[in-house]
Amino acid sequence: MTLNGTSAVTEHSTRIDWVDYAKGICIVMVVMMHSVLGVEKAAGDTGFMHAFVMFAQPFRMPDFFLISGLFLAVVIDRDWRTYLDRKVVHFAYFYVLWMTIQFGFKAPGFAAESGWRHVGFLYLESFVEPFGTLWFIYLLPVFFVVTKLSRRAPPLAIWLVAAALEMAHVMTGWTVIDEFCARFVYFYSGYLFASYVFALADRSREKPALALIGLALWALVNGGLVMSGSSHWPLVSLALGFAGAGAIIVMGALLARMQWLNFLRYCGEHSIVIYLAFFLPMAVTRTLLLKTGLITDIGTISLIVTVAGVAGAVVIWRLALALRADFLFERPAAFWIAPKKAAPALQPAE
Repeated sequence: MTLNGTSAVTEHSTRIDWVDYAKGICIVMVVMMHSVLGVEKAAGDTGFMHAFVMFAQPFRMPDFFLISGLFLAVVIDRDWRTYLDRKVVHFAYFYVLWMTIQFGFKAPGFAAESGWRHVGFLYLESFVEPFGTLWFIYLLPVFFVVTKLSRRAPPLAIWLVAAALEMAHVMTGWTVIDEFCARFVYFYSGYLFASYVFALADRSREKPALALIGLALWALVNGGLVMSGSSHWPLVSLALGFAGAGAIIVMGALLARMQWLNFLRYCGEHSIVIYLAFFLPMAVTRTLLLKTGLITDIGTISLIVTVAGVAGAVVIWRLALALRADFLFERPAAFWIAPKKAAPALQPAE
């Protein structure tokens, strides 16, 4: 057992099924949010998918960050060189690579608006202000470093400060600061309370009927607070973030118990692959559907774009491997600053 009560899972151990299910649910919700809001913005109208996006807003990213901190206790005591390689350089490589790819697709539009000279400024700015959909992997290394640096500080004090920052709803306009304040409490909670998270998952497997009742009550409360417009209130947003994260963990445990919806588990296993590449099939599908007018219902278009974003990202990954463009999803040896582990996995947490 580690200091926070989690099993000493190593980098080479078998994956935990409910964690992959939970991550799969999270990444699908993330793609759904970008797809739905993108379609609605371009169309100037909303569809039935908008309700799903709004329902998931309080817990969509909190759960992703909580799970990302879940296994940190296993690796936090590593030497700084290895830790920085796995937790900073790893994500920095993929951020710079995919930020450049995304920027390349959008650069002509930027140039048409402001000229090519300004495009260069925007590119450099992306190293300070996270670009597009990639802010999650920009912020993860910050969380990993802050948590290790504060290793000797009283955990309860750090958690209370993090919770206060979330409830303060800090809005400076700089994504790094704003999202750090809004999300760090969930990441740190995943690290600090991992034993309770695993206990919740185990309890859900043992008592599925009770778990389903709990999920139904949570859905009613979460939906009601979102509809009333009070889900963003201080303390309410924090409570809904943790409640929703717990609900996704319970769902993951139940799905793993029944071995249902295995595509979600697959998505969870490749969550960062999907996160990096979904923007392209999403944008292409959205443009084709809106310009051709073959489908007029905004909700249906949003659903198709969501599916295309998830499936298209997996196809891009498969094509990259087939074409030996592994560097798109696997960090080359030249970008390792510590000895390479035997089976590197592109995952947000070990």
